[in-house]
Amino acid sequence: MLTISDAQTILDENFAVWVRALQPQVTSIDTQAAVLEIPITADIARVGGIVSGQALATLADTAMVFACIGHVQSFEPVSTVTLDTQFLRPGVGDKIVARAEVLRAGKAMIFARCMLTALPSGKEVASATATFARPA
Repeated sequence: MLTISDAQTILDENFAVWVRALQPQVTSIDTQAAVLEIPITADIARVGGIVSGQALATLADTAMVFACIGHVQSFEPVSTVTLDTQFLRPGVGDKIVARAEVLRAGKAMIFARCMLTALPSGKEVASATATFARPA
């Protein structure tokens, strides 16, 4: 079984520097879902302390990649084919939590969705869906 520590090591050793600059932490991973969180810092905030859409979309994509990794229980370098993000309200607070799940996994493609929540308010700030191509 893939552990949280295993997943964090995969993130730290394989993801781009600019993704890691968001300071993502894997807090949960299993065969159905993954949870990642990032702190809200000045580096990712816009005017008014609102988290930028680019940071939210990146977190959602990364969390869904980890839902895929959890589903197959190993690091399989999937490629994002589609990413659709809906921004629901401004992301403010201390951190953003992304809960991602695999909806369907086939031999060639994996379909996933993600909900992003701001803490401490618990308000949903964005949702996303994505399709990932599995390596041939």
